[in-house]
Amino acid sequence: MSDVREHIARARSIVVKIGSSALTDLHDGLDRTRLDRLADALEARMRAGSDVIVVSSGAIGAGIAPLGLKRRPTDLATKQAAASVGQLALAHAWGTSFHRYGRTVGQVLLTADDVSNRSHHANAQRTLDRLRSLGAVAVVNENDTVATTEIRFGDNDRLAALVAHLAGADALVLLSDVDGLYDGDPRKVGADGSRARLIAEVNGPEDLDGVIAGSGGALGTGGMASKLAAARLSADAGVPVLLAAADQAAQALADASVGTVFAARDERLSARRFWVRHAADARGQLVLDDGAIAAVARRRRSLLAAGVVGVNGRFSDGDVVELVDTSGAVCARGVTAYASDDVALMVGRSTGDLPAELRRPVVHADDLVAL
Repeated sequence: MSDVREHIARARSIVVKIGSSALTDLHDGLDRTRLDRLADALEARMRAGSDVIVVSSGAIGAGIAPLGLKRRPTDLATKQAAASVGQLALAHAWGTSFHRYGRTVGQVLLTADDVSNRSHHANAQRTLDRLRSLGAVAVVNENDTVATTEIRFGDNDRLAALVAHLAGADALVLLSDVDGLYDGDPRKVGADGSRARLIAEVNGPEDLDGVIAGSGGALGTGGMASKLAAARLSADAGVPVLLAAADQAAQALADASVGTVFAARDERLSARRFWVRHAADARGQLVLDDGAIAAVARRRRSLLAAGVVGVNGRFSDGDVVELVDTSGAVCARGVTAYASDDVALMVGRSTGDLPAELRRPVVHADDLVAL
């Protein structure tokens, strides 16, 4: 067994994301039998000594059948209506299933703002930590009843990756209707009779050369593209990932011997730097000259006013901004020490020429993450 699989198999704290297709279908809604089997596998992992947080899709899917809908809705109002029905059914089903083992379930509904807003981010972290300390199983979902297009995570794969870092998890397991990452569509046969190849382990970008990832199916918003993006996000943050089929959950959670694993980077990002890089919404941009780009992106130096040649958008001090070159390419993100109006007055000026109150770096090196 590879070191990555062994790490995931032995992880003391894991986040397990379960896709819509593993829990629901268009005709009958929530499938209690499949959910029970998944709860059985999760319980076995917890009895083996791991803390487990569940990120459960399926709220909208669980609301489709009870509302008499024939397909997954596409308009926002109907999606939110289906989610309001489905979230209740989904939470009750998880609670009932884990009650068989004497466990209490706590539902945690998040919006993208809860992760991008620093204070909300900390509150969510404390809630998850307290649920675990009290012995409850946290079941996390996006709050589809209030989320809009502008404030959505996009899919629960990304949500799971963010939760894994938020909770300080040792590993992330993504369970859906696919049994791993392939270098093409595994359902298709080539003209020469060849089939797509399963990629057992991803250790770096070079292992993804030639991989074609598709979008989601009838019940979900994800697909291989979103799973791949989430796995890379998580691995980049220092959390290894296992991607496997939900019907292999028992084996995936027992010894991680199935599916595709993604190795994590050697150094785990701090919570603050992860938030700056992946979770926070950028409120504007600072345009830098070539010298500042080299200092910020390659040497991770603080950004001084002399290296700023332009300001895009309106932002306040303490907001996250993108640092871009003169062509508009983003090279880093950071927390600005000044509002946009102040930075506009500082553009291109050396520190000695500025008033005393404006002599701090525009973005300090400790608040900066190169991309």
